[in-house]
Amino acid sequence: MSDESLVYLRGEVVPASAANIAIYDAAVVLGATVTDLIRTFDGKPFRLADHLARFGRSCRYARIEPPIDLDQMADVCQQLIDHNLPLQPAGTELAVVLFMSPGELSIYAGAAGGGAQMTPTFCIHTFPLPFELWSHYYDEGGHVVTPSTRQIPSVCIDPKIKCRSRMHWWLADQESHQVDPRAVSLCLDLNGNVTETGGSNFLIVSDGTVVSPASHHILPGISIATVRDLCAELGIDYRESDFQVYDVINADEAMLASTPYCLAPITRINGVPIGSGRRGPVFERLMAGWSQMIGFDVLGQLEGAKPN
Repeated sequence: MSDESLVYLRGEVVPASAANIAIYDAAVVLGATVTDLIRTFDGKPFRLADHLARFGRSCRYARIEPPIDLDQMADVCQQLIDHNLPLQPAGTELAVVLFMSPGELSIYAGAAGGGAQMTPTFCIHTFPLPFELWSHYYDEGGHVVTPSTRQIPSVCIDPKIKCRSRMHWWLADQESHQVDPRAVSLCLDLNGNVTETGGSNFLIVSDGTVVSPASHHILPGISIATVRDLCAELGIDYRESDFQVYDVINADEAMLASTPYCLAPITRINGVPIGSGRRGPVFERLMAGWSQMIGFDVLGQLEGAKPN
């Protein structure tokens, strides 16, 4: 057994050092890549079936046919976790990433391959979750900034597809980081409604109710689905609605929902404090409920990670 992390690529499990894609792959030439990311808790993948189902829907929407079915994908994910996790220090959690492009382009010109038959490039790999990058959320709270770059309208690309066509997020971050190098870009739609960030869903708490942007604006996050489930269990009202920056400024709490860190408190928007300017009681209840649900101290793991 190799003492190097393994990667699944084009139907084979290979050492990470041997995994590569061509410079003329559609992932590079066109940015045409669907993706998903799963994380482990105490070494066990969380909501794996839900993530794989979403990945399958993204592939179908993008007209890219996976070479293996969802059950086989689950087996590969588990195989990589079983091999790669023991290579890491104790307490490490893994992200498991799936991505797939239409494949290598036979003609890198004109219509970028035209109607040539292509074989999809499908990869599954892992990496250790860098909790120290998010530890400041739990000490001081996060800061979201609304850049001039807007979310791509759903009439162009449906936000329910999880993909890597993300130039607008890159541009949004370049602008937001002029305000605060650690700011998270929170894009608005063309009508000024709050949507999401480049790697997370965004929620506010108003009068005790957790409010999500309307679902047609955003990626259907697995973490936001978990929040809905927890709200039902904990007796917290939950609803979807269009809302604007005005509503965020006047909210009691705000938070991000994302697979790597579950929930993160947001305490400022465009430099303005939200609520008390500290993480709030609904965030605390949801994180406690999440920990109880999986039998693992999620918040303790995140608070215990400090930058080197």
